[in-house]
Amino acid sequence: QVQLVESGGGLVQSGGSLRLSCSASGTLFSLATTGWYRQAPGKQRELVALITSVGTTNYADSVKGRFTISRDNSKNTVYLQMNSLKPEDTAVYYCKVEIRIFQSRDYWGQGTQVTVSS
Repeated sequence: QVQLVESGGGLVQSGGSLRLSCSASGTLFSLATTGWYRQAPGKQRELVALITSVGTTNYADSVKGRFTISRDNSKNTVYLQMNSLKPEDTAVYYCKVEIRIFQSRDYWGQGTQVTVSS
């Protein structure tokens, strides 16, 4: 199985910054689309940002201009730099890897808690 290990969550004040990291096992990371999702209590899980194998990015409107997704294929790692954090960003953040070559499978990280105090 592909395992995703997330880190970087924590408690920050409004306006602060965090950088989330997601490191993947396996050999197909460089061919995969990866993304970050979040789920707040009582809310649906939503897409925050994604980055394709060729570097195309997409962001939720709520985080545009504040969050940046990037990847380092040499380290099998995807990052989410979160700046100007707001209380409404509070959620569990999940890394997702979408494999569509040789197999079709979505892999999820265990989630990392981000809490933004007002």
